[in-house]
Amino acid sequence: MADKHSFPPLFQTQRRHYCKALFAGIALALMPKSTSAFGTSNAGILEITDGLGREVSIARPPQRIVSIFSSNTELLHALGATDRIVGIEDFTRYPPDIRDGRTIVGGRLGFSVETIARLEPDLVVMTPARQAVNTLLKPMQTIGVPVLVMLHRNLAEIFSNLSLLGHVLGNPLYAESVIEQLQQRLQIVDQQLAGVRRPSVYFETGQNDRGNFTTVRKGHYTYDAMLRAGAESIFDDLDQITQVSGEAIIAADPEVILLARNDGDPDSVKHRPGWQNISAVRNNRVFMVPRELFLIPGPRVVDGVEMLAPLLHPDIFVNQGAA
Repeated sequence: MADKHSFPPLFQTQRRHYCKALFAGIALALMPKSTSAFGTSNAGILEITDGLGREVSIARPPQRIVSIFSSNTELLHALGATDRIVGIEDFTRYPPDIRDGRTIVGGRLGFSVETIARLEPDLVVMTPARQAVNTLLKPMQTIGVPVLVMLHRNLAEIFSNLSLLGHVLGNPLYAESVIEQLQQRLQIVDQQLAGVRRPSVYFETGQNDRGNFTTVRKGHYTYDAMLRAGAESIFDDLDQITQVSGEAIIAADPEVILLARNDGDPDSVKHRPGWQNISAVRNNRVFMVPRELFLIPGPRVVDGVEMLAPLLHPDIFVNQGAA
């Protein structure tokens, strides 16, 4: 049998962290659990149900959080918990200084269990995208790190996740105040658009080399944001995020075209075969909108609604201009 001192130092460090987390997980499992309505026990354990229907036990308000995906990081930031985040994934860019002093735990090629374990987190927050759940859930359970999986399928779930995280962070009243402020901003837009005619809109999130384009389905948070900004989708019968053909877009003849891009020229759609006759193109109502405000399911979706409403209804917001 090899002596422990024959292993390299990095292995020794990783093994200590794994053992420490494993012992913590065993201790957590042995603690008495007497939950109340929302799950706070007499022993200080919070019992919650996550987006996958899993029962998750959290022993105390977490202080070292690994946040997988930008959406979850933005939710934590909105709740004032940015300082508790110790690890993020490589596509996270907001808030602007989020990458300063924080460990990157994965990216396009996957996620590193070892890197997360070395951070000694007391909570991992993730969304079931890019195989994160398949890669991380079982290893985190093995070493005793609680994992909260959240779904952000629509605006309602974004708000409910803010509430859930508020309880997890130990500050539910602050979370409710954040939610209330966001909802009040949406209500102001609702009031301004009450009774107005909704223009037909095509929202493009991507395209491929085969001449197909990607848009959003009903019930998706981006779709919800469009509706709250006063739009009517030309593809309100789609069951999922899917590809649509250029022919279908031309036939629908949208009054407004939205391109989820941060660079490029909106006039480029004029060069697509047949698009010159679309109403939106003829009337110069093709707009680029920031991807981060519409394709990251977090609180900034409300910023997107406030920005989009004046583009769709310039006559209503004539005194305000584009947000």
